[in-house]
Amino acid sequence: MKAKKLPIGIQTFAKIREQQAYYYVDKTPHALRLIEQGSHFFLSRPRRFGKSLFLDTLKELFEGHRELFQGLHADSHWDWSVKYPVLRFSFGGGVLGSVADLQASLHAQLTLLEQAHGLNMQFPDARSRFMQLIQHLAAQTGQRVVVLIDEYDKPILDRIEDRARAAEIRDALKDFYSVLKDSDPYLRFVFLTGVSKFSKVSLFSGLNNLQDITIDPRYSDICGYTDADVDSVFAPELPGLDREQIRAWYNGYHWCGTSVYNPFDLLLLFERRVFRPYWFETGTPTFLVKLLAERGFFTPQLARLYADDQLLSAFDVGHIASEALLWQTGYLTIRQVDQPILGQWIYTLGYPNREVESSLNTSLLPALVGDMPQALQHRMRLIALLQSADVSGMQALFHAFFASIPHDWYRNNPIAQYEGYWASIFYSYFAALGLDIRLEDVTNQGRIDMAVLFGGQVYLFEFKVVELVPEGKALAQLQAKNYAEKYRARGEPIHLIGVEWSREGRNIVAFEVQTLMPAERQLGSAA
Repeated sequence: MKAKKLPIGIQTFAKIREQQAYYYVDKTPHALRLIEQGSHFFLSRPRRFGKSLFLDTLKELFEGHRELFQGLHADSHWDWSVKYPVLRFSFGGGVLGSVADLQASLHAQLTLLEQAHGLNMQFPDARSRFMQLIQHLAAQTGQRVVVLIDEYDKPILDRIEDRARAAEIRDALKDFYSVLKDSDPYLRFVFLTGVSKFSKVSLFSGLNNLQDITIDPRYSDICGYTDADVDSVFAPELPGLDREQIRAWYNGYHWCGTSVYNPFDLLLLFERRVFRPYWFETGTPTFLVKLLAERGFFTPQLARLYADDQLLSAFDVGHIASEALLWQTGYLTIRQVDQPILGQWIYTLGYPNREVESSLNTSLLPALVGDMPQALQHRMRLIALLQSADVSGMQALFHAFFASIPHDWYRNNPIAQYEGYWASIFYSYFAALGLDIRLEDVTNQGRIDMAVLFGGQVYLFEFKVVELVPEGKALAQLQAKNYAEKYRARGEPIHLIGVEWSREGRNIVAFEVQTLMPAERQLGSAA
């Protein structure tokens, strides 16, 4: 298969398809299924996931540009004899910090659309102009109109920390979107995309036929690349890269169906041939980190969090559930779906991949311990100790790490008073390294049971705060739980490490180790 250009950052379908010089994963089967299924749809996906490209694909399809679809599914399955008028709006460019900014954006977009279709502005307000455009195009072409809205929620998210301003922008958007309900007889198809899932009541009141396909298994891979896509479409790019590491670092986004890769990550990996957190680096989650810190979020729960339908949709100005924010922004994904009782769905959330786990915890650490100049040195030292399987050296490193947290930080930051604070530090300290970490038990915020698999060694930690979990020694409890049994088949040394920490003394008060060799020979030490 011949190598092609990588469509990095390209959101224009025509640019990708002209001369077929770029790689393209055919999403037209999804487009045709949507059009056959209904008329009004909403899709939530994290940033840089290909939403804008899919929206542009719909635009070119409805406008009948068949030459762009040669060789694709739609080429032989779409009625090219009919062309539909399309109105496309996008709020993805720039920051709209006020209602005035929003109105200016709407004025500019409406003016361009009016000029393109030979219509003079007759009304001063955006709502009336939008409605007039729809009715004018339907009458002019004899076809119902297609409306595509990209990043429908970005004006609100731009000011989400300012509740009053965000609420004003939300209400202005609600007025604009109300045209979709009133213009229903003139509409052929409506598709809205965004990051967040604002409730219908708050933003789409009365639009009862709007179908949310965010977690519809049929559309799980409507955006993003599947494993099959990587192995077929991008086969020329794979030589020289570790296929399993590609999967561990960048795959894993689930919306109740086929798992997908973030396209931005994968394309930059193929171009630069180096594993980096490309997606995470494009947008530091400052608001998210601040919110989790304010709420004293127990960071080990990020690896295994439970939510129901209502909680996942609990997103509105002034009411943002941590679980909803983490999931909708792409820092957590759906790992498992259960229905314990008919009609009641429970979702297990977790990190999608190694990139997000490592990068998010790296961002969380300063919120937990402050800006520590030695933080990088500590992480580098921990990696070196793990590489050499120097378990005894970890005790001194952990002690130095906790001792380096300034005492003023404890006194001046409410987060240090939360029950799960110390276990959160210990967990995020490891998770930031991008290691294979498996949590065994996250039910008690004064204790964490954690496995780290690295360099042909298995490290089983029990970290406990003695004031919160006074009963028994950490190592003895780790032995009693027999976590080691599930890792014996790996044929690798297993290190049982009991770490006890004092909240009053603010450091480690016990560090015990037992090493189980593959041949059952046991070595023990205590400090």
